[in-house]
Amino acid sequence: MASRALPPPYKDIEDLVRVERLPTIWCPGCGIGIVFKTLLKAIKEYGDDIDRHVIVSGIGCAGRFAGYVRLDGYHVLHGRAIPFAVGLKLSKPQLEVTVVSGDGDIVGIGGNHFIHAARRNHDINVVLINNLVYGMTGGQLAPTTPLGARTMTSPYGNIEHPVNIPLLASAAGATYVARWSVFHVEQMKRSFLKMFKHKGFSVIEIISPCVIYARRNRMEILDMYELLRKMCKVKQNPDPREGEIDIVSGKPVVLGEFVSIEKPTYESLYSELVEKVRKNE
Repeated sequence: MASRALPPPYKDIEDLVRVERLPTIWCPGCGIGIVFKTLLKAIKEYGDDIDRHVIVSGIGCAGRFAGYVRLDGYHVLHGRAIPFAVGLKLSKPQLEVTVVSGDGDIVGIGGNHFIHAARRNHDINVVLINNLVYGMTGGQLAPTTPLGARTMTSPYGNIEHPVNIPLLASAAGATYVARWSVFHVEQMKRSFLKMFKHKGFSVIEIISPCVIYARRNRMEILDMYELLRKMCKVKQNPDPREGEIDIVSGKPVVLGEFVSIEKPTYESLYSELVEKVRKNE
């Protein structure tokens, strides 16, 4: 096979990319590549042992993430990335375990796992790339599809209220919750660095334009980028209740850090319990 090389803007992360697997499956114009590069830059900048980082992905467009990184990566069953990541963290607490997957995989098929991992405050990271639709399978209605938006399975417009991811995450017990778009690269990277330092269940939602969503809603992909650029609004310490996405009505898409608190992680409590039981034996 002929050797491949990354374009100049990616040279700083080339050692973390499986260049032999390029090109990616992602459509031209998809925002996942921006998240890919930004997360790998954060991993390098974090300064800790890179070999401690593990990426877990489920099924879907973003689910291919783990296959392109030159790190320990696991591509698992649809909706099961979070429980797999929890198992890794419990068996190897020294690992920095990051789930990277899509909205359908994490809060659709895997929604129950998302809620209970947040409730237990497992010390894992979740990077949720939200493209507002089931993009890989043709553009079906997703739990995050905005009201009024057209999809393959809602051709006359969606009538289901979408999941407010920051509100769901915070209500379930997540201790770090943030949202950015693919336009907000520096803010995204800073949140990734905070995510690595944070002890507890961290959720970072990234709003990413999707070619399939754009076509279903009679837009070009550049139109969707422009729409998001105009609608995204960064706020200081926003209330999670402000996190609903309503693109069709033109309501601002609120970005920022919604939650940043400390409380004991499941892993720390489990370790204490094991030690207590051993002393009493």
